[in-house]
Formats: sequence, structure tokens, C-alpha cells
Amino acid sequence: MTAPAWLTARPVAHRALHDASRGVIENTRSAVDAALAHGFAIEVDIQLSADGEAVVFHDDDLDRLTEAAGPTQALTLAQLRQVAMRGTADRIMTFAELLERVGGRVPLVVELKSRFDGNTAVAIRAVEVLGAYAGPAALMSFDPELVAAVYALAPDTLRGFTMERHYDDPEWDFVSPARKFAWGNLLNFPRMRPDFLAHYVKDLPSPAVSLARRATGLPVLTWTVRTPEDRAVAARHADQIIFEGFVPDIESA
Repeated sequence: MTAPAWLTARPVAHRALHDASRGVIENTRSAVDAALAHGFAIEVDIQLSADGEAVVFHDDDLDRLTEAAGPTQALTLAQLRQVAMRGTADRIMTFAELLERVGGRVPLVVELKSRFDGNTAVAIRAVEVLGAYAGPAALMSFDPELVAAVYALAPDTLRGFTMERHYDDPEWDFVSPARKFAWGNLLNFPRMRPDFLAHYVKDLPSPAVSLARRATGLPVLTWTVRTPEDRAVAARHADQIIFEGFVPDIESA
């Protein structure tokens, strides 16, 4: 499908419009409300609780952002609701609660978190929840298996592939060179059929992404834009920014 204009019409607040110095923590209701107040599109992360509910939270572990510790997916939804976030009264919300809060007022770009183990349950649940939502929303993932699952389950759901060119950060050491090459050069494209790409700004330009963008008009979002230098790269090689750490002028973006 052709990506709708709303996908690139507004700057996208990374993990919503958060500012820990002001007690506004990423992926929380407060951060979502701040993004809504500015009219930004919103990017969030979702993963599954131990009992299979989609919750809005980025990290595999609870340690960095909460008063709890250990794997996020080890707790049920009821247990996660009791976890205190550091420095705020916010609590972890479900994907459904996020959708209700946004209510179609701005676009949502939702990253499906993966363990890269072939489990597509988070894609299945995300598609189920999103099926009842009338607002502008897209699903994306670093995991080609999850993007392909969204395509198979709900081909009319807007979907994107989140990617890098080199995958040279140590966090990607678990990935084989062959898989890194395949991901960075879009060799999984036929299985995923992505409607857009979300590319790491420090790895732009990318020959594969530039070719896809020129040949097919495939929109490119770029993350995470934090500096004027990042914005300059984005202006040359992408169609919209996923940003944090500053508040862009929505009229000129």
C-alpha cells in the first residue's frame, strides 16, 4: 500500500515527548500528553507482559526506569501496574490505554520490541488491539519476522522496518554478519513488504535505503535526531524525523 501523507507530516516524538529533568519519563502518559499538547506524532515501544498483554515500555529489564528490577516480560499486567516509575507518579500503561488516550488526535508509530527468537506473539496482540482503533497508526520493528507477521495478519495495517546500515553497536553482537548484511541491505524486503523505513540517522546515507526511496517513493523516517547535525542529515536523506531532547518547530519541520 502507499503510505499516507500523515506518516511524514509531523515530527515524531521519540518515546513521546519526554524530559526526565522535569519528571516526564519516556513512554508514559505524561510524555504522551506533552506530545499531544504540541501536536507532534508519537513513537512508542510495546512488548508483552507475562500474561500476554501489550504494554508500553522500551527496556527488556525494569531496572533503568522503575523502582523494580528484572525482566519486564516476567511480570503479569497486574504486577506491572504496581511497578513505580522513578521520579514520577506515572505507571506502565497498556497499548489499548495508549490508543484511548491519543484518540486519533495525532499519528502513532509503534515499535514492536523483539527477542529475535521467532516469537511473533507481540505482533499478533498489537494487530488485535489496533484493529479496533480508527486513528492514524503504524507498526514497525527491527525484527523482520515481526514485520512479516504484521503483513500476513493484517496486510492493510501500515508497517515499517526499523533498521541500521552497519549494526556495529555491541548490542547487535548476537546477530551474525550474514543477518546484519541482509537487514542493512533490505534483503528481507519481499517477505516484509514494508510501507516505510525507519533508519538510524548516524548510518545515513544508506545505498539500499536511497535506492528504495528513489525507485519506489518509500518514505523514510530517521531516528534518533538530537542535534543540528542530525537534522541536516535527515533533511538530505529522510522524509521526517523521530526526535528527542529538543522541541522542533512543527510548522517548519
